[in-house]
Amino acid sequence: MPQTPLHAEHARLGASFTDFGGWDMPVRYSSDLAEHQAVRESAGLFDISHMAEIFITGPGSAAFLDYALVGQASAISNGKAKYSLICNTQGNIIDDLIVYRLADEEFLVIANAGNRHAVVVALNERAASQGFQGLADKSDEFALLAIQGPKATALLQTLTDADLSALPYYSIGTGNVSGVSSYLCRTGYTGEDGFEILFPADKAAVVFNALIASGATPCGLASRDTLRLEAGMPLYGHELNLETNPYQAGFGRVVKLDRAEDFVGKSALAALSNQSPDKKLVGLIGEGKRAARAEYSLYSSIDSTEPIGEITSGALSPTLGYPVAMAYVATASSEVGNIVSVDIRGTRAEMTVVNLPFYKRSK
Repeated sequence: MPQTPLHAEHARLGASFTDFGGWDMPVRYSSDLAEHQAVRESAGLFDISHMAEIFITGPGSAAFLDYALVGQASAISNGKAKYSLICNTQGNIIDDLIVYRLADEEFLVIANAGNRHAVVVALNERAASQGFQGLADKSDEFALLAIQGPKATALLQTLTDADLSALPYYSIGTGNVSGVSSYLCRTGYTGEDGFEILFPADKAAVVFNALIASGATPCGLASRDTLRLEAGMPLYGHELNLETNPYQAGFGRVVKLDRAEDFVGKSALAALSNQSPDKKLVGLIGEGKRAARAEYSLYSSIDSTEPIGEITSGALSPTLGYPVAMAYVATASSEVGNIVSVDIRGTRAEMTVVNLPFYKRSK
């Protein structure tokens, strides 16, 4: 399996590893709960160098992304970012992405590690159809770290010459971090404030160890998963896949149909927008300590035998102390307040449909 440039550092710190998206990644260093709490209460540090970085540059960059993605990249201001999706011609989701606008005709697209090949292939095909040549997959040239938590910004500020207060949520800037030239992205996947730091891969250990020395707690993918679940953030392969479309997943707002220009999947998505989806992604909360996990079946009642949906992600919330889950359920059962039944290893338990997210940080 491929490894990030920090694999030796993770091993030195005693991390346990797991296969994630085909990568050998640290799943935990100490305990899942301690790492989760470090992010909620202080500052946690994640190695996310497995993510894909694709640069779109040169004349026509904005127009190309407008065609290739369902969002409108040309509407992003310089130095800002937007969440977006890349869909196929049927309107189903190839991947979810963040698009950063670096300059008038310069963009950075960050895609999920497991979808790097699919996204690059799709973008290259779309570039060829439009005669666009400014696409470069530079994933192997960069390391990417995420520092997240209520103390993350203050901690990072001690190591950088950039004024982090000038970078609001969903923006990007540049600066040196421990002397290493970096992109500073005020985005994240935990529900907390913080930054994702993109810099040359050969400097990975320098930046990683400087952040730890300044007080950041190294965290693995297990805590990252419970953090993003509490924040109601989807994970590709769980909440999003090639069998789902933006309207089922609750991301209809990301699709910009009200523009004259064509984009890949527009006609299919326009048709889907006028239909009631057959299923919807919802939040669920339960009682007690037994968590409903991915792929557990859902029913309309304790006695029902006909499934109405399936859990996509679930855990006992470390922050809230009760079971939370995301699930696709039949639209008729998706109303907030509706009670459904989940089969937890042969025993039925009730869960209530709620709005996402489960957790919101104090501001």
